[in-house]
Amino acid sequence: MKPLYLASGSPRRRELLTQIGVAFSAISADIDETPLPAELPSAYVERLARGKAEAGRRTVNCARPFCVLGADTAVVLDGKILGKPVDEADACAMLMMLSDKEHEVLTAIAVLEGERCESRVVRSLVRFRPISREEAAAYWASGEPGDKAGGYGIQGLGAVFVAGLNGSYSAVVGLPICETAELLGHFGIPCWQNLNAQ
Repeated sequence: MKPLYLASGSPRRRELLTQIGVAFSAISADIDETPLPAELPSAYVERLARGKAEAGRRTVNCARPFCVLGADTAVVLDGKILGKPVDEADACAMLMMLSDKEHEVLTAIAVLEGERCESRVVRSLVRFRPISREEAAAYWASGEPGDKAGGYGIQGLGAVFVAGLNGSYSAVVGLPICETAELLGHFGIPCWQNLNAQ
């Protein structure tokens, strides 16, 4: 079976890929994540997922065919991309914007082998309950939201804000499992590899 490289530093993406029994090696893929002028959020996340896969490929030294998986997640409110907060004020401002509203979470995945690249964008809708400024400050103090798009993590302490979810939970965490499994299958990489080995 050809090797798979995950071009991501996210521990959550590593956990989700491990959860479905896919063997991989994690590699870094640092790219400029600045949105282009007038770029739509869906185009933005897809461009970044593809860019991370390509950047990851350049770091791999492997003589035989291999695949690279890149992914990117964006929180979008009223058409505006909410990135990772730069400080406490930014994080609290984001939570206040998301408070008592529904927002989009877009996660793109891209699988690259040689010159072939396939990608998908998965859209989920998340509704937050009302959040007080005190809660937002306490959440920032927990240390959890600092490295997360939109300033929250649905799989952690931030789950208390989520009143509803329409879409893929794993995509909101950072890697849509169903679509990732399908895309990897197109490249001959099966899930449940630990079961197949028995």
